[in-house]
Amino acid sequence: MLVLLPPSEGKAASGRGAPLKPESLGLPGLGAARAAVLDELVELCAADEEKAAEVLGLSQGLRGEIAKNVELRTAGARPAGEIYTGVLYDALGLATLDAAAKRRARASLLVFSGLWGAVRVGDRIPSYRCSMGVQLPRLGKLAAHWREPMESALPEAAGGGLVLDLRSSAYAAAWKPRGEVAGRTATVRVLHSQVVDGVEKRSVVSHFNKATKGRIVRDLLVSGARPKDPARLVETLRELGHVVEAEPPSRADRPWALDVVVRSVH
Repeated sequence: MLVLLPPSEGKAASGRGAPLKPESLGLPGLGAARAAVLDELVELCAADEEKAAEVLGLSQGLRGEIAKNVELRTAGARPAGEIYTGVLYDALGLATLDAAAKRRARASLLVFSGLWGAVRVGDRIPSYRCSMGVQLPRLGKLAAHWREPMESALPEAAGGGLVLDLRSSAYAAAWKPRGEVAGRTATVRVLHSQVVDGVEKRSVVSHFNKATKGRIVRDLLVSGARPKDPARLVETLRELGHVVEAEPPSRADRPWALDVVVRSVH
């Protein structure tokens, strides 16, 4: 099973240990594309703070993020699972998993990134600021920059198993599963169910969407479940106590769309 996650806007501080070693990152097929983004991002942030703030979409209060990017090659690195914070990662709680679940996390979780393309949670990276929606002056839109290298790297990482795609739309634009891989891919939408005047009403949630997705991933890791396809994933999530609605897609080369229904949001 391969689980595709979005990153977080906010990130923990870089570590005090050894700096980034690009060659040590997972998915080595993304190496050249990573180097191109890293080079231009560091150069941009070191040369022109105003331009960097404009390109990265930073408010005055976030100007300190530019200095982080200048020091990307020398700052201490930490496992990506410690760098990414926020609602989804709080609910996932990687640090509190037992040893077996942590091994499964390192093997199955991929975090998408405007700077790195995608990294495993055990890959050591520095803190940075560069979303997938950024358009760099030379490389252009990062989602487009990543598409070609992703076309070979991601199917290879997926192997022959299930792909659980929990990315937001901006990060999903960098790689869309195709063909046979798409047929064993499942996406998840979280719906909040409320009864109003005796009638059930459902709405798409945002903040709690992330928390629910984090809990889903945690439940899968803790249980040790290894669903091999979307149909078995639906069964597994129901066994783990989630309310899931899904119908097989009309074609075998289309992803499954799962609705997870929650009655309380927290």
